Amino acid sequence: MASQHNRRGILQLGAGAAVAASALLSPGLALAKAKQKVEAAITPDQALARLMAGNASFAKGHALRPNLTHQRVTQLAKGQNPIAVLITCSDSRVSPELVFGTGLGELFVLRDAGNTVDDLMEASVEYAVAELGVPLVLVMGHERCGAVKAAVEFSRTQVAPPGAIHFATDPILSAVPTGPVADIVDATVQENVRRVVRQLRSAEPILAKAVAEGRIKIIGARYDLDDGTVDFGLI
Repeated sequence: MASQHNRRGILQLGAGAAVAASALLSPGLALAKAKQKVEAAITPDQALARLMAGNASFAKGHALRPNLTHQRVTQLAKGQNPIAVLITCSDSRVSPELVFGTGLGELFVLRDAGNTVDDLMEASVEYAVAELGVPLVLVMGHERCGAVKAAVEFSRTQVAPPGAIHFATDPILSAVPTGPVADIVDATVQENVRRVVRQLRSAEPILAKAVAEGRIKIIGARYDLDDGTVDFGLI
């Protein structure tokens, strides 16, 4: 019995030494795992602060260097913990990872012309919230959006856009102001964002419940093409 006890102690000691040696030999892996745990525990406000800080640097011409290392690639192969869902337009001038100074695995990006949300897009948001634990959903429109311009033009002329483009513009029509505004396109951009935010906040059962419990925030934003700033005040 004594020999068995000693043998068990030796095995446990060896296992502990192996773990310690592994940590010493792979400090990068240990740091990567620690970073992954931090990302998994991030709050909605912390995620928003991260995006705001990244955009502030970008707008000043001091964009943060995104995490694009091979080590990061290896880490993400084991799983992902994005800090936010980013719903934005497909416009080539709006690149979320650059605008917010983020790298691999930080944003769960959904893009289409006019940043509208259909059933598939909504399902993707629900997946990110329910399965990945994402704490923040940001809906971001942008200045001088082409899809919004097309929707405004259709509302004025009642001449439908060609081909399948109406699938992009139809959801935006309800956001076009009926009264006089200084800039009808920009007013529609902002109201379209608010419309999508309302749609997602009320989506039962997953998103509405998560919002009510304070597990996530769903907010709206507008990207300025001229200066690279993001207005996070569209709620």
